[in-house]
Amino acid sequence: MKAIVYERYGPPDVLRLQDVEKPSPDENQVLVKVHASSINAGDYFAMGGKPFLFRFFSGGYLKPKNTRLGIDLAGQLEAVGENGKRFRPDDEVFGCRNGAFAEYVCAREGLLVLKPAKIAYEQAAAVPWAALVALQTMRAAGEIQSGHSLPDTYRIQK
Repeated sequence: MKAIVYERYGPPDVLRLQDVEKPSPDENQVLVKVHASSINAGDYFAMGGKPFLFRFFSGGYLKPKNTRLGIDLAGQLEAVGENGKRFRPDDEVFGCRNGAFAEYVCAREGLLVLKPAKIAYEQAAAVPWAALVALQTMRAAGEIQSGHSLPDTYRIQK
């Protein structure tokens, strides 16, 4: 299978499309055929190794130990590990998993949710990380808590 990899920190030209071994899910994972993934600031900072603190997230001081980029993905399940309970093969899902810039990725079921049928893979892949950042921002800066609701002026009109 093909995957985007990087073996040193730097600008986008450090990225390479390479043949890598197709992953196999263990008993607690699912195998996703990735149809779409999206890039976000975390990918950019990991690739560049700047700010310096991001090097600790990629596991390498001088070069990345985790050489796969990508977090957000949407795709179709190809296989489900023997302990899988939430999904079945052919389910369409989206969520987060390191190494999403690849044809296939293995993930724990808890990192994925079913993709709504009316949403394209590309739309679903743009949601996970951005939604998590938005939620954290609303909770921290907006002091939003469970049970709060938006004023009517912010509600989507049908």
